[in-house]
Amino acid sequence: MKEGESPLEAAIRECHEELGNKAIFDDSLFELIMEFDEIATSDGKTSIHFYVFKYNGNLQGELTTSEEIEKFKWYESKDGTDILSNTLKNEVVPYCLKNNLIN
Repeated sequence: MKEGESPLEAAIRECHEELGNKAIFDDSLFELIMEFDEIATSDGKTSIHFYVFKYNGNLQGELTTSEEIEKFKWYESKDGTDILSNTLKNEVVPYCLKNNLIN
């Protein structure tokens, strides 16, 4: 999060960074579903606090790739975990499966 930014504001900013500025989100449809601490994979020692939000609506507007993103890949649990980061593989996806947030 940037200084002075709430977790929700950071989530919305990140959504725009990943999905483009033409994506339209209703702030009231974001739901905080989990938060946890983990050590950064990049250096193995930096502590990071994660917030994971669920968007309870359909994405509106035009989804575009940013300079950071080459292309979109909509993940389904049947795709396996080889393409996922350790955080997604070990924390987020198991939590979402256990709580029926994803199939």
